[in-house]
Amino acid sequence: MDQDTQLLVILVVLLVLFLLAVIIFVLFSVFMKRKNSLLREQIEAEKRYERAIAETQIEIREETLRNISWELHDNIGQLLTLAKIKAQNVEGGEEMLEVAETIGTGLNELRALSKSINPEAINGQSLLKSLENEVARFNRLKFLSADYDVIGDPVAINPKVEIVLFRIVQEFMSNTMKHSKASTLQIRVHFKADALEVTALDDGIGFDAERLLQKGIGLSNIDKRAELIGAHARISSIEGAGTQLKLNYPLD
Repeated sequence: MDQDTQLLVILVVLLVLFLLAVIIFVLFSVFMKRKNSLLREQIEAEKRYERAIAETQIEIREETLRNISWELHDNIGQLLTLAKIKAQNVEGGEEMLEVAETIGTGLNELRALSKSINPEAINGQSLLKSLENEVARFNRLKFLSADYDVIGDPVAINPKVEIVLFRIVQEFMSNTMKHSKASTLQIRVHFKADALEVTALDDGIGFDAERLLQKGIGLSNIDKRAELIGAHARISSIEGAGTQLKLNYPLD
């Protein structure tokens, strides 16, 4: 075999090897793209599943709240109304009038609570009105002093999103009342150019970072609700210096 023939053979071998390398590279690229596509589909399927589970859990809680609201309004409310009427008709002077007045106050608070936890009651009103009513209810209870203000020009938000946002803030307010031992609570709604920011701050006992990582049911609910609507919720707390909720919802 002469030198030219050998060179030709070498070139052919190199060409074959090059073509094989190209084919392997193409097949590998197709395989990786397919693999990545399947991984993305799996991740999206898992996200859809988690979202469906979160939606189902929220629907169950909303239905539970609705049933509790009806029970409070229809059953316990009727009993208190009857007790008030009987107290007013009993001769007992000023003392019985005070009893009737106390029962009447309790009845009003029961009705307000029933309305605040009923999803159907807040469906027809805005986030701002729902928060205003909830802050007013807290102040009537005289458990702590609650302030509420709005900054910026309010914009229309999907009513379903408004309900979730309200429930998140309501969850924080409920935790404040049950656990914080706070004397003041501040709620601020800030309409920015690209986002709605809701800040809730109490002056309670707070808690440490380790306890923050070990989230209770209330904090877990806040995270799940926020994730469901594409919002971001952050709870920050300093032991002995209160707790803050910062809720950010991007506006289209």
